[in-house]
Amino acid sequence: MIIRELAVADVEAVSRIEEAVFAMPWKPNDFLTMIEADYAHYFVAEEDGEIAGYCGVRNMAGEGEISNVAVAEKFRRRGIGRKLMEYMLKEAPSFGIGDLTLEVRVSNAPAISLYESLGFHKEGVRPGFYEKPKEDALIMWKR
Repeated sequence: MIIRELAVADVEAVSRIEEAVFAMPWKPNDFLTMIEADYAHYFVAEEDGEIAGYCGVRNMAGEGEISNVAVAEKFRRRGIGRKLMEYMLKEAPSFGIGDLTLEVRVSNAPAISLYESLGFHKEGVRPGFYEKPKEDALIMWKR
């Protein structure tokens, strides 16, 4: 498995994963916009030519906003999400990013556990942030 930057050729595969994982998925054009944005850094995990997962961070005035982390169903439970996050956390300082934040559904215990194991801490809640179903978002930071 290799981890590399998201390329235009990956957008279709990443969009399929996005649609399978999220109730309100990004569209292909959203990913194309992030590829072109100088403040955004998106990565894919690729195995034998197939995109297994992806993650992305946006540099917002020196703070990193992690916007997407997803792994395709057939690749889950193999540590790919962790490897993507570790890679992104290692690269973040080279993009001028210090502290990092993310939002996660309060019911997503596996993701919360992963983020906590990577040094993120719970710092707040956004009531009713998610739709389909309506749910609060836990705000986590790694400072």
